[in-house]
Amino acid sequence: MMRQLIRIPEPTLMFRYGQAVEDPRDGLTLFGPLDEAKPYGIRAGIIGTREGIAAYKSWVPRLLRPVACNPPVTSRPPFAGFEAVFQIPWNVAPVFELVVEDRDIDAAIYQSDRHQRVYRAVDLYAERIIRSNRDEDAKADLWFVVIPDRVRQYCRPRSSVQASVRINSNLIVPPEQAAKAHAAPFMFAEMNEASEPYQFEPHFHNQLKSRLLHDQVLTQIIQHKTISAPSTWSDRDKDSLAKMQSQIAWNLSTAAFYKSGGRPWKLNGIRPGVCYVGLVFKQDQRGKDTRNACCAAQMFLDSGDGVVFKGAVGPWYNPVRGDFHLTRRAARELIEVALKSYMDRFSEPPKEMFLHGRVRFGDEEWQGFVDAADKSTAVVGVTIGEGERLKLFSTSTIPVLRGMAWIGTERSAYLWTRGFVPRLRTYPGLEVPNPLHIGISRGNADIHTVLSDILALTKLNYNACIYADGLPVTLKFANAVGEILTAGPTKGTPPLPFKHYI
Repeated sequence: MMRQLIRIPEPTLMFRYGQAVEDPRDGLTLFGPLDEAKPYGIRAGIIGTREGIAAYKSWVPRLLRPVACNPPVTSRPPFAGFEAVFQIPWNVAPVFELVVEDRDIDAAIYQSDRHQRVYRAVDLYAERIIRSNRDEDAKADLWFVVIPDRVRQYCRPRSSVQASVRINSNLIVPPEQAAKAHAAPFMFAEMNEASEPYQFEPHFHNQLKSRLLHDQVLTQIIQHKTISAPSTWSDRDKDSLAKMQSQIAWNLSTAAFYKSGGRPWKLNGIRPGVCYVGLVFKQDQRGKDTRNACCAAQMFLDSGDGVVFKGAVGPWYNPVRGDFHLTRRAARELIEVALKSYMDRFSEPPKEMFLHGRVRFGDEEWQGFVDAADKSTAVVGVTIGEGERLKLFSTSTIPVLRGMAWIGTERSAYLWTRGFVPRLRTYPGLEVPNPLHIGISRGNADIHTVLSDILALTKLNYNACIYADGLPVTLKFANAVGEILTAGPTKGTPPLPFKHYI
């Protein structure tokens, strides 16, 4: 038995000219992004209300200049300006500019039936983006979808519309019957058409992403107030928005650069020939069988690239235990697809494949994973959970350091991925940080190596330019990816880069 308290060295990130630093904002400011990206820069399309488009056009010029929080916040350093940081231009004039009229939005989002409400709202954006993408010779690399605050308010699963503005929806087919139409279609075409909104999750963000997967359209969904000019801020939002300006600039700029084809950074010092696979499960609520769930794998490489592979929908959920497990065949088929993508890129199998999950892999599904892997590939199953039962308290005002680890055995440890960060001179959190419980549940690996890899994978979130996350990227977006994959019919959608889901 080995019991020791150690600190895992902070992983560094690689930027332009082979330079490595801890904080992605330092690296981007000092050296620039890892990739040179496209010389023409950000070729964006914009869709929104007239007010939303105007906000975008006034926001981009502000993004080209330095942006700082007021008052300054230690954990949110100033943003030097998009072209200074990413070394490519961002044209203020979008490639496409599509107006969604306010009256059309109101006619959709005030519907009494939530499925019709969200479906019609998404239609206003999705259909026009798809049409532009298919019909126009010029293409936007990335679509900015600027939504009014009321779309977010009324287009979520549990939202409701107050009686004063509510519009009674025309229910041609009873909702409970319409929800089953994908499995048992009606005899008449108009009834199947009326059932279409019920095949999708009533969540604007997830449904829009889901409906654009087939056409492989990349989007960045932004609330209007997020990019609004300071002169338009309400008294309620003024203080919070002022404190977030540099972070908004860092996050949206990094996401735009990544989604437009560039890599902002990659992990430094990760062993070559390693891939990390996070298993994603999400219950499919559209059928009668509560055991049905969608499974998918998120594969991340040492280069920072990520791809999502969808597996079959099946009875993977156990309502008694409350967990998900695949059959041997389903597990093999899912990993085979992921490894084929790896082979297509590198022409040889990975040397090591780490499978990350929230629960211990069962005997049957683990055998399926091993069946899919090449004999030269070392397969390791890692369980990652919240270690809320163990806390470290400091006798000073400084909480536990990020990277501290309590190693209980050769196969089990607690890792603090949240905590005080010396580089930031602060702990960017509010509560005593909880560790992650890390267990090597299958296969063999050095526990120190596993902990170092997981700490490094907390720094691969290209959707937020921050020092690090609390979860490795293999699990960070598990729920989000699962929700998009089950937000609507996605049959026939090929494996897609991770950027389509965030």
